[in-house]
Amino acid sequence: MRIGVYGGTFNPPHLGHIAAARAVFETLKLDRLLLIPDRQPPHKPLPEGSPSPEQRLELTRLSGEQLGLGDRVETLDLELHRSGPSYTADTLRAVHERYPDDELWLLMGTDMFLTLHTWHEPEQILALAGIAAFSRSQEDTEELFSRQRERLYRTYPSARIFTLGVPGMVEISSTQLRELLAAGGGGQFLAPAVYGAVLRDGLYGTGEDLTRLPPEKLRPTALSFLKHARIPHVLGTEQEAVRLALRYGADVDRARTAALLHDCTKRLEMDEQLALCAQYGIELDELEQQALKLLHAKTGAAVARDRFGVDDEIYSAIFWHTTGHADMTLLEKVIYLADYIEPTRSFPGVGALRAACYEDLDKGLLMGLEMTVEEMKERGNPVHSATLAAIEYLKGN
Repeated sequence: MRIGVYGGTFNPPHLGHIAAARAVFETLKLDRLLLIPDRQPPHKPLPEGSPSPEQRLELTRLSGEQLGLGDRVETLDLELHRSGPSYTADTLRAVHERYPDDELWLLMGTDMFLTLHTWHEPEQILALAGIAAFSRSQEDTEELFSRQRERLYRTYPSARIFTLGVPGMVEISSTQLRELLAAGGGGQFLAPAVYGAVLRDGLYGTGEDLTRLPPEKLRPTALSFLKHARIPHVLGTEQEAVRLALRYGADVDRARTAALLHDCTKRLEMDEQLALCAQYGIELDELEQQALKLLHAKTGAAVARDRFGVDDEIYSAIFWHTTGHADMTLLEKVIYLADYIEPTRSFPGVGALRAACYEDLDKGLLMGLEMTVEEMKERGNPVHSATLAAIEYLKGN
């Protein structure tokens, strides 16, 4: 197996890092990519006010997910557990111990490559891994790369070195990006979920009021709560909720907010969900105490109100988006159905359900609720009493 090792301060990890990692991964046909943020860079101290190592680890993990490589990319906290400078030679030794029979390639940018011979234990680095160095333009740096390759080959004849240009890579330094973020800009240089995490946690001097975020900032902030695979669903739910709101006269801004936040706790496991229920005083019935799928709507509503200050109408729309209930409000119906029929959904019957929703909202709602009951019965799962009550209410009216 060929494994890429990409370390750095990642302060913050931006689109240039993602583009370079993808280019090396594809060109060298790597099987796996390890992202390893350092705790204390040996070449210069971290700027004052930098996020904690744990926060940079989270930003790096979110960036890694944007590569779309699934479990082929992994973010490691390897260097965060070591004291003192984060020397690459030590990191490669640790990675080699974990993957003793695999071929390692160390990824680095132009500046790092040109100074590699001055690093701590360069002979160990070159013995443990091949070097994959990248630049924004091969034409601009090939002469420099060529001289450095020759220097390294003369000193370390067994070194493996591969250099490549990555045209179109984001041309911004981390220092410039931190300054832009502090001034209220810079989001275009970060993956959306990464930018959202920066805003969510007030990193790099952003200091946004989460209760007053405009859509262009609420959207990435909401995405920062999600697993990468769920992002298309949430964006699809937002678009469908706006469309339904326009069709039936619901408040578009409220529909957008509820849709973006409706799955904000979806990634949490059962113990985490139950802890949030206890924290927010959410009472659970017997079924909910056992069914993980039912809890994220309740905890998501609580987090949306606590962190984003949503009002009772939006809170209720998120709270009931999984089960529905009798006598639902217009916004509750919109979010329930938007979640059900958004464009990435492809289950049998979804086309007929979509048509029904835009013919008559209650007709679509009843159809969706009944399809849920049928699906649960086919799987041998119990149906929540609120769903049954919603069906009976619609049939009676």
